Amino acid sequence: MDNMIYPLLLTAHILVGAGVIGLVLIQHGKGADMGAAFGSGASGSLFGATGSANFLSRATGILAAVFFLTSLSLAYLAGSKPKASGSLMESVQTRPAAPAPAVPPASAPEDSKAKDIPR
Repeated sequence: MDNMIYPLLLTAHILVGAGVIGLVLIQHGKGADMGAAFGSGASGSLFGATGSANFLSRATGILAAVFFLTSLSLAYLAGSKPKASGSLMESVQTRPAAPAPAVPPASAPEDSKAKDIPR
């Protein structure tokens, strides 16, 4: 179930983020009210002269709150996932090391070395 929640929450987070960006770009700046007083057409909008500002600011605030909640939820889900057990190389089975070659004794005389060499 957890595998299904994370992608859905991530998709919602991206869509809400795009919505916040779109709503911020649609809103008029503070200097736009002066233009409406001289007939720039803002007073004849769909929501009225002040209705669009109230609606867009409320919608932006709601989407910002949803964006904040999805951010916290994604952080919680990412933090609650089990940690990896380390590197991949730690889980590889290794073969036992080959035995070290025998070292001839250091106190052996020179004559015994000549006898050990096969002919």
